[in-house]
Amino acid sequence: MTASKKSANAEAGSPSNGEPVYLAVGYLRRAHGVRGEILLDILTDFPERLQPKEQLFVGDQHLPMTLATRRGHAKGLLVSFEGIQDRDEVGHFRNKYVYVLAEDRPSLPEGEYYHHELLGLQVVNEETGETMGELVDIIKTGANDVYVVKSDSGSEILLPAIPDVIRDIDPDRRQMNIRLLPGLIDEDN
Repeated sequence: MTASKKSANAEAGSPSNGEPVYLAVGYLRRAHGVRGEILLDILTDFPERLQPKEQLFVGDQHLPMTLATRRGHAKGLLVSFEGIQDRDEVGHFRNKYVYVLAEDRPSLPEGEYYHHELLGLQVVNEETGETMGELVDIIKTGANDVYVVKSDSGSEILLPAIPDVIRDIDPDRRQMNIRLLPGLIDEDN
């Protein structure tokens, strides 16, 4: 459940209205020690919300689990779940995503969006009114995100997620208005 200015990413299952039910907040790696702890890679900008007693959902089946403990470890967390006190038992959850309910996600300030809110938007050139394509992926870089737009012809356009390019986002209309700076696309596109 990553959030950034005008972007964010999530592994999720979706109900009929297109809004995800679950958002990935972590990925379980390997058991640690003999008392049921497991290493969790953090996939959220809000790791402080992962506190003991919080209900999480593990794996593709979204098995409900209650977080028992958490402590920092390298770039992730060592976590344990209520009812699991053994290395072998927690090892069954290795290489599985950990989710929270999307309805429990924190609100973002105005002008900031979760990735799942942006994916699928129609990208329109504000100067010409031309539809450039659909936002199909978001690449996280060190400086700013890069939006991958796929045109009807199948070609891809890479747009930096900066205010000079991303002019307006209207999630209700499912549209993003952009301004193409010189050199952003080949003249053939």
